[in-house]
Amino acid sequence: MAIKKILLYPISAIFYLAFSLTLLLFHVVQWLSYNLGGYKAHKVSVDIMNLSLKNCLYLAFNKASYTNQHNIPTNTPLIIISNHQSMFDIIAISWYMRKHHPKFISKIELGKGIPSVSYNLNHGGSVLIDRSNARQSLPALAKFGKYIAETKRAAVIFPEGTRSKNGKPKEFNTTGLKILLKNIPDGLVVPVTVNNSWKLLKYGMFPFNSGINLNLKVHSPLKINEYSADEIIALAEERIKQDIKL
Repeated sequence: MAIKKILLYPISAIFYLAFSLTLLLFHVVQWLSYNLGGYKAHKVSVDIMNLSLKNCLYLAFNKASYTNQHNIPTNTPLIIISNHQSMFDIIAISWYMRKHHPKFISKIELGKGIPSVSYNLNHGGSVLIDRSNARQSLPALAKFGKYIAETKRAAVIFPEGTRSKNGKPKEFNTTGLKILLKNIPDGLVVPVTVNNSWKLLKYGMFPFNSGINLNLKVHSPLKINEYSADEIIALAEERIKQDIKL
């Protein structure tokens, strides 16, 4: 174990160098795409960025995989509900669910200072909320839900709020979910289970771990108008958590 951890340091340096350069490069690419080609061009640039960030995992001898046996329509608004283990969940969901145009609910602090990430959050259709200010966050979530319903895109929410550092699921916070469900009555809820993402950061941010398969599993969708809010949240939570492997 000690030898492996020593070897992880140079591997981690290469990984983070490539990861950082990708973010810096695509900050410029996103700006050009958005200002010259609008949403469609920006979306293409973000998709390529997420593919590139995902492929950076290979530099540390990791990989990401995707399991989906369900034909989820692209002309229907979605609420993608997922457990949360690390920032790499976002990259995996963004890439593998890209045809649904996933948009994220993110804390307001991420809206500034992070190359590519902040730009995408501000210009790609996601919503930034101040978790400590209900007067800002609740109306913002309602507006976001209406935007998803109108555009038939996908809202991604991590009801645990904060990431699980050991993979064990946390209790779901249902406030934001209920606001989305109310404002997207004709959509689908798509439960997603993320496994092994936390293991990438087993030793913290540095060194970055190696030999991990981050897996995204999509469960059968649920029609929002066929359940009460409490019922659909309970069903989604059960499907997500029963498939988490520690």
